[in-house]
Amino acid sequence: MVRPKAVLIGPPGSGKTTVGTALAGRLGLPLRDTDTDVEAAAGKPIGEIFIDDGEETFRALEHAAVRAALAEHEGVLALGGGAVLHPETQELLEAGHTVVYLRVGLSEAVKRVGLASARPLLVLNPRSRLRRLLEERLPIYERLGTLHVDTDGRAPEEIADQIAKELG
Repeated sequence: MVRPKAVLIGPPGSGKTTVGTALAGRLGLPLRDTDTDVEAAAGKPIGEIFIDDGEETFRALEHAAVRAALAEHEGVLALGGGAVLHPETQELLEAGHTVVYLRVGLSEAVKRVGLASARPLLVLNPRSRLRRLLEERLPIYERLGTLHVDTDGRAPEEIADQIAKELG
């Protein structure tokens, strides 16, 4: 059965892509990012999908990308921050995947995403929106994560080293 070595989840600014790149390098495996898959499928950036087609269309594309990646990819997989909101995605992740929840505090996440963010859900009042996203999604991240890793004040390489050690 094809199965990713690790699936990285967490809110915007937790470092899923950055840590995923470092982890994939440590493990000698490819990185796949479902946000990139969504953009390739739609032929446009995520921000444009939200504007042109709406969040519902984006979420449907995102779920299809996650489902495909979980079935096809054997490396490190980074999911979009909101991908875990889909009930079927939650079921798929709970079906024996190694899910790494990258924890990040609000102030650190704001620093990382920046206040002039191109992230569509953070356009108006990014700090307030990010706080709400963290509060809304935290229970899901906590439940799905088989491994919880703090990222505040840590270099991506240090985080990747910790995950690699814990993966064995």
